[in-house]
Amino acid sequence: MATPYTVVVYPPAADGGRRVRSGTHFLGMAYGLLDIAEFLRDAGVDDADEAYVETSPHIEWRGGGPKAWNAEQTPG
Repeated sequence: MATPYTVVVYPPAADGGRRVRSGTHFLGMAYGLLDIAEFLRDAGVDDADEAYVETSPHIEWRGGGPKAWNAEQTPG
């Protein structure tokens, strides 16, 4: 099942956590791809796993892609 909405993953905070939102809904703080996959599974995306999170066109990465998990890795 594909997610019908866009998930936004915000830039890493000082502790490495990234805010994750879908529309106006805060899904949680993620500290890795597995956390985001769990948020998506809770939202009904049964096939969400780390590979899905890394490549999904439904996920918008802000301030670094899926490999950026600390503030020093955030571009520009």
